[in-house]
Amino acid sequence: MPFKTFGLSDPLVRGILAAGYIAPTEIQSRVIPAVIEGKDIIGCAQTGTGKTAAFVLPILNRLSHERATTKKVIKSLIITPTRELAVQIEKAILGYGRFLDVSTLAVYGGVNIKGQLNALHRGVDIVVATPGRLMDHMNRRSVNLRHIEVLVLDEADRMLDMGFINDVRKIVGALPKKRQTLFFSATVSPEIKALAAGILKSPEMIQIGRPRNPIETITQHIYPVRKEQKMDLLMHMLGNSQMYSVLVFSRTKHGADKINRRLKAAGIVSVAIHSSRTQGQRFLAMDGFKRGKYQVMVATDIAARGIDVTGISHVINYDVPAYAEDYIHRIGRTGRAEAPGDAITFVSREEDKYIRKIEKFIGREFKPEKCKDFTYTKPDSPQPQLVDKGLSGLHRGKFPIAGKKTRASQRRRRKGPRR
Repeated sequence: MPFKTFGLSDPLVRGILAAGYIAPTEIQSRVIPAVIEGKDIIGCAQTGTGKTAAFVLPILNRLSHERATTKKVIKSLIITPTRELAVQIEKAILGYGRFLDVSTLAVYGGVNIKGQLNALHRGVDIVVATPGRLMDHMNRRSVNLRHIEVLVLDEADRMLDMGFINDVRKIVGALPKKRQTLFFSATVSPEIKALAAGILKSPEMIQIGRPRNPIETITQHIYPVRKEQKMDLLMHMLGNSQMYSVLVFSRTKHGADKINRRLKAAGIVSVAIHSSRTQGQRFLAMDGFKRGKYQVMVATDIAARGIDVTGISHVINYDVPAYAEDYIHRIGRTGRAEAPGDAITFVSREEDKYIRKIEKFIGREFKPEKCKDFTYTKPDSPQPQLVDKGLSGLHRGKFPIAGKKTRASQRRRRKGPRR
């Protein structure tokens, strides 16, 4: 089914084709017509299924049919949890809308606010914002949300995980009651349902694929390995010629930097990305990874949902995520747009509990594997505790041990202290 059949405007269809897209994905085929009809939507789909275009295209189509005004006012607001996602969505809007007179602005923290203030003063049609920075603008009264016609909450489950729920409620409370709301989430928990119930009106539920199930095109591998050998196993795997674009996930920022340093020391071209890096550093890292400058990018979960790079061959979970939902979002960075991908997880003995949670969450058990030609070392046998011969009296009751009643101490208690 071509995009033209949705009734999209000709300039928008030209922009879609210029961006290299010919046929819509399943979620786009179901969401776009419903949004054009004016319905509120709850969209549930795995990462990498084309969800961004599903809400961006009908918004652009709506704006393309509206009469241009002297001063632009914000007609559409897209809220997303991370700056990487905000930049990604802004880029999609600019790509699809290249033949339209539509302006957009990504609003996020970590950068000087002055440029955003100037752009908002001039006027834009679409704002893509992270909750925290949008709240900053609302407190400054530098953003006018009174004309919002379409609200999009993207990655709603992640916003809840990151503690943005109160900010989201405040933002929604400042919007016009009469509006269209589009709500997207990879998972639909009771908390997500409660949030959606308070901000949507008679929504249509559109679910693509089975909930909590990673995309079918991703092959998942589990490698049990000692914690001390994870780096050796990673180095061994990266020597494979098929691993040309690899995303490695660490649970912490410190861990990501440590992995990155070890890879560089071994001559592997890599870069790290996490929340402590400046926006400029994160942009350069992402851009370099997209262009193939780096074979490996090491990231934390905070960046997981903002990484949209076509052609990632492998995702490697160096650390097993503590939350099962994060596992799905991590491995969803590969196998995008229905392309095949591989997801590999290193599991130490201490991380077995996390793997059990993931298996329960996705409804399947993993089969442990061993990496070919890699030498696994066994844990050192516990050394017997040696007794210092000079202190052997401890084991003959001559010296009292704290908490232990010896014959001598019992006798002293009966007779009282010696004088």
